[in-house]
Amino acid sequence: MWGIFLGLALLMFLAYKGMSIIWVAPITALIVAFTGGLELLPAYTDAYMTGFVGFTKAWFPVFMLGAIFGKIMDETGAAKAVAHAVVGFIGKKFATLAVVLACGVLTYGGISLFVVVFAIYPLALALFREANITRRLIPGAIALGSFTFTMTAIPGSPQIQNLIPTNYFGTTALAAPIMGTVGALIMLVGGMLWLTWREKQYAAKGVVFIEPEKKVAEGNGDALPNWILSLLPLITVVVALNGFKQNIIFSLFYGIVLAIALFWKRMPNVITTVNAGAAGSVLAIINTSAAVGFGAVVRAVPGFATLKDFVLGIEGNPLISEAVAVNILAGATGSASGGMGIALEALGANFVELSKTSGIPLEAFHRIASMSSGGLDTLPHNGAVLTLLAVTAMTHKDSYLDIFVVATLIPIVSVIVGIMMAAVNLI
Repeated sequence: MWGIFLGLALLMFLAYKGMSIIWVAPITALIVAFTGGLELLPAYTDAYMTGFVGFTKAWFPVFMLGAIFGKIMDETGAAKAVAHAVVGFIGKKFATLAVVLACGVLTYGGISLFVVVFAIYPLALALFREANITRRLIPGAIALGSFTFTMTAIPGSPQIQNLIPTNYFGTTALAAPIMGTVGALIMLVGGMLWLTWREKQYAAKGVVFIEPEKKVAEGNGDALPNWILSLLPLITVVVALNGFKQNIIFSLFYGIVLAIALFWKRMPNVITTVNAGAAGSVLAIINTSAAVGFGAVVRAVPGFATLKDFVLGIEGNPLISEAVAVNILAGATGSASGGMGIALEALGANFVELSKTSGIPLEAFHRIASMSSGGLDTLPHNGAVLTLLAVTAMTHKDSYLDIFVVATLIPIVSVIVGIMMAAVNLI
């Protein structure tokens, strides 16, 4: 198995150094193939590309429509209108909470977390300036609202991390509602307690708001569309997916059509906007598919049988095995969806059988897989983390500790609580 761990370690290291997983994944996969005794060319053209293409085939429509939806909501100002409304309801006095909840509303409505980062940052900057809170906490606040409870825990989320398990377990986005809700509360409350404590800690040291070197356009809230109209496309996606049990593809399509109809005049060229959104989805799906292709090669080498036996042989609740597998692979690939895709593609059938023999419902396996994908994925080399720090003009030294606590450590705690809840059939 040492070749598998060597490949995973090298993949993590190179990704941390900023090298694209698009070319790093096949190279590290070939290292796994070589140490596992596979022929290199067939390992790439067959095993790797089969895994790569399989994930793309299954999920590209969702990535593409989600990116188009996010682009329309961003370009028309609808996403910012919703964010401004949330801030208005919460009040500028609670700047951090306002940023977290604004991010949460947008991501739960189906908008990509990358779009949310760009849409929320100017608003967060203005709020933190008025409250005189250090900018170092902005990445942690955005990460808490975008990368955690709305992405993996709240039942009904249209985010890809909550949808991938449905393909393997025959569940729905609403799987394990009690477990998911409790997990979401742990992430939200725990994250807010941490950020509030850090805010007081910084203030006591005299670390307050300092203007960024680069001027950021904050926009005029009065020029934005009506926030109620802006909220309708988000509600449409969630209600179509969960209320009318529509496929996520149709749900996103309905949201896109409604957004175009409502904000037609705010888009100089609808085709250009849709084209930009579609083009933006390509890199995201290729990055994730590259990680899944790596996993396909891992699954093809003889050492994987030993690794699988080790993971599935972890004593106690079988959900522990699932949580360990998803977390490790999400951490190694720096991708929540990629790591979960690898784990469930390799072990999903085993977890289905374990559900039958253990009596633990598949809904619990769904929710634990989803919540586990949002744990170690946010290690320093994660693409979303790097983007967040770049947009907010912060460094790992400035803000990564807060990101780690709210988006890695506390979500792992919520997974542990979820496993305990499943043990007493509280899902």
